[in-house]
Amino acid sequence: MEKGIKAFEHQEWVSQRKVPHTIDVVDPDPTWPATFERLAAGIRAALPADSVVGLHHVGSTSVPGLAAKPVIDVDLLVADPADESTFVPQLEAAGYHFLFREPPWYEHRMFALYEPIFVNLHVYGPGELELESLRHRMLRDWLRKCPEDRDLYGQAKREASRKAKVNNEGVGPYTEYKGDVISQVLERAKADAAKQG
Repeated sequence: MEKGIKAFEHQEWVSQRKVPHTIDVVDPDPTWPATFERLAAGIRAALPADSVVGLHHVGSTSVPGLAAKPVIDVDLLVADPADESTFVPQLEAAGYHFLFREPPWYEHRMFALYEPIFVNLHVYGPGELELESLRHRMLRDWLRKCPEDRDLYGQAKREASRKAKVNNEGVGPYTEYKGDVISQVLERAKADAAKQG
């Protein structure tokens, strides 16, 4: 599926964010999982029941004890992300802002919610189209299991945020600055997942 394509390389923008993406990294908030559950209930209520293949809390706010940007990352799996008529109008009616589509990258669609908390809602599909979401969940599960890597990643995030702010940069450079640590941690996560079978 990837065929040399990188994430965010072929974005077809629908609209720009109404509120700039934060790069502030804050101490972990124990209410983040409950916030996700409320968001998930709202997403399920907005969409036909048979269209939701999976709904997952991913990203740093899904890992207890991990410093994070105060942004809830959600992976929504739908039967066919290319068939936008089955989820885009419903999500927009629920307050989600459709940002872009990225067909070469697992048919990825991206939405944002700004209130009561920032949300990045990623839409993928099942099977081969689910591979990026599976990586998100593998990293999440490893960081929940390995406090040493959780803390290492937390330090990398704080340093990336500091560096991006000093350079007056946004979320792209912030993500790049922590990229090496993510790669190292993801390799350990993959090795652990392989051992689990």
